[in-house]
Amino acid sequence: MRSSRLMTVLLSMTFFTCQAQSQSEPESPSLHEADGPANRLAKESSPYLLLHAHNPVDWYPWGDEAIEKARKEDKPIFLSVGYSTCYWCHVMEREVFSNPEIAKLMNEWFINIKVDREERPDLDEIYMIATQLIRQSGGWPNSVFLTPELKPFFAGTYFPPEDRGGLMGFPTLLNRIQEAWTTKREDVEKSAEQLSEAMRSIVADKRRPAPIVPSVDGSERVVENLKKRFDETNGGFGGAPKFPSPSNLFLLWERAETGDAEARRMVIETLLKMGQGAIYDQLDGGFHRYTLDAEWRIPHFEKMLYDNAHLAELLALTARATGDRELGRLARGTMDFILHEMHLEGGGFKSAIDAETDAEEGAYYVWTGEELRQALGEDGYDLLAPIFGFGGEPNFEGEKYTLYLTDTLAAHATRIGSSREELLDKMEPHLNRLREIRAEREFPFVDDKVLTDWNGMMIAAMARCGLLLREPRYLEAARSAATFLLENLKDEDGTLLHAWREGKAKIVAFLDDYAFLMKGLIALYQATGDARWLESAERTAEEMERRLRDPSGGYFLSEGNPHLLFQSKTIFDSAIPSGNGVATLALLSLAEHTGKPIYRQRAEAAMKAFASELEERANAPTMALALDRYHRGGGVPATVTSLSSQQDPRKKQEPESPAQLAKKLVRTKLVLDDAASNAAGWRSFELRLTVREGWHINANPPSLKYLIPTEVQGDVRNVRYPEGETFSFSFSDTALSVYSGSISIRGEVDPGESDLRLVYQACDDARCLAPVEKTIPLSQGK
Repeated sequence: MRSSRLMTVLLSMTFFTCQAQSQSEPESPSLHEADGPANRLAKESSPYLLLHAHNPVDWYPWGDEAIEKARKEDKPIFLSVGYSTCYWCHVMEREVFSNPEIAKLMNEWFINIKVDREERPDLDEIYMIATQLIRQSGGWPNSVFLTPELKPFFAGTYFPPEDRGGLMGFPTLLNRIQEAWTTKREDVEKSAEQLSEAMRSIVADKRRPAPIVPSVDGSERVVENLKKRFDETNGGFGGAPKFPSPSNLFLLWERAETGDAEARRMVIETLLKMGQGAIYDQLDGGFHRYTLDAEWRIPHFEKMLYDNAHLAELLALTARATGDRELGRLARGTMDFILHEMHLEGGGFKSAIDAETDAEEGAYYVWTGEELRQALGEDGYDLLAPIFGFGGEPNFEGEKYTLYLTDTLAAHATRIGSSREELLDKMEPHLNRLREIRAEREFPFVDDKVLTDWNGMMIAAMARCGLLLREPRYLEAARSAATFLLENLKDEDGTLLHAWREGKAKIVAFLDDYAFLMKGLIALYQATGDARWLESAERTAEEMERRLRDPSGGYFLSEGNPHLLFQSKTIFDSAIPSGNGVATLALLSLAEHTGKPIYRQRAEAAMKAFASELEERANAPTMALALDRYHRGGGVPATVTSLSSQQDPRKKQEPESPAQLAKKLVRTKLVLDDAASNAAGWRSFELRLTVREGWHINANPPSLKYLIPTEVQGDVRNVRYPEGETFSFSFSDTALSVYSGSISIRGEVDPGESDLRLVYQACDDARCLAPVEKTIPLSQGK
């Protein structure tokens, strides 16, 4: 069962209570065989709904038939919300919904509705808030009891088939609900009304928009809150359970690229610590959902498309900006995993991979000590055991091990007297043996439905990784997926749809679909310069505006509907960045690329609409990131801006951007010896730099580990950098070593090279601009 974000507003109004439910695992659950008669869910396409298609429960999908029946028969509704790779959803399906005696009670007293939260995020949002208010926590499966008017009056998560270990069993709960419905109906309806009003105040209340866009102070509060919560030992935020929290990392990286060294350290340390942990699949790549411990070593093993999209994008951005080989390795490992396991032949991406196999959490991924010894042999075991943590006591239930790096690869290489690359080469045949053995195990269930929003995230990740890591395969995958969505996820009128599976698309798009598709299309345009992607992003923005715009600013999650309790409109991030935050960022990017002021005006309206939320709460990092971009005057990530060489033919003439300025702040002159300096043919070079007055670039080596040094790259050797001078910046408590004025860098270049690459980051006494990479052809040498 997964935790959801905890609302700050708590409610205690239910007419009866049951003991708080722990998440202890039930005893020896077994897979449910689909041997009963089919119910209505057999006609659905969702893998999650199909999982319940042979339950004895008289399930209905959400829709007119079920709701009208509840009203006609005056019965309460039992609403069960989950998703296909949810471990505890599977447990409840096996233990409870497959039980004929329990199903008999459900069918007699309730109208039972099953919802896939990934297909209906609007319903999930509303009724998860109900659970959070009632239970002061939430998770899936979400079990909610509603009046026929769809107002919730009681909710919980997983319930066992009988009273067990302090947990109320589901039959006991059904009896209590039925008794309350028949003997305390007035109290039930009063509680439902009060709860609905409390829910409305959280996600649907319309506040007066601010007269101006909030200042950057709103973003500062979010950043300061993150710095207070940062785990200095393990990276990430808070303690166990530990989630990746990509929204936090994107905001901090934005700050890092404008000179915040502490934010830079937090992002890089978090990504590297996660990459060492078992949350990263050390054999096949890709990230699991979260970990039960603070050290990233005991995963909840499902793999979600959205987590891997966001983390791969972050890894590519940081790898390119820092040159850190480990960040690059993790980015490529994640992208290659996605292409191998989650890429559909037609071009889209699958949604998720389950955590369990044969009802056992993590069975595909964990190892016993004996399995590892037999697979690796003595030499392989002795090499890998201290590296991957299986030399000591097992760290997972059932005397098993998860695989995690006990230290960095560089540290392990030093320990055995080799280089990092030599260690990787030594490890590879042994890791391949483990991969071969693991491949013989039954692979977990894969949810192969295509969701527009999650695919938009992965399109952005593939495009960014293709650009930043210079990998054409990733760019091609981004193009293919974008084409797939634009061709297959439209209805007859051309309206964007949310979900596709086995040739059928359905459910009109939600805000997240528009927002993340725009993000993906814009990233693809930035990476390729192909104007068709920008044009598609504009069309997507116009459709979003037409269908979901709130006249007071910002966007509703979905259109109004008679069977929707209310339209939600929020900016708060959960496991996925908020739709309004991402939409605002996309609109700022469209304004920058097209030169059309209307997009900037729409972004401003959204930021004004949510000004009070940004003022009151420090938990909206994606909208805070939009504020940062707005006040910086751009709509494109700095790393992407500094590396993308494509010119924007549709962009109007505008003042010089920070990225354009950064490129002009350092003038270069290359002096290259005509004759080779040695028998191998290497030629000596001198690269003379002139830094504009009032600006500096970081020295090499830099004063702090996470600053970007001035560096000459290419097939070079014996590069000698001058000593830096110390300078105090307003954004750093530490005096930094920098270059200013005129300096010379000397070294030798291979005769086969055609150019040198100079990387630097320019700063004045108050700010740092985005890093710059300049290509200097050797033909310019004199």
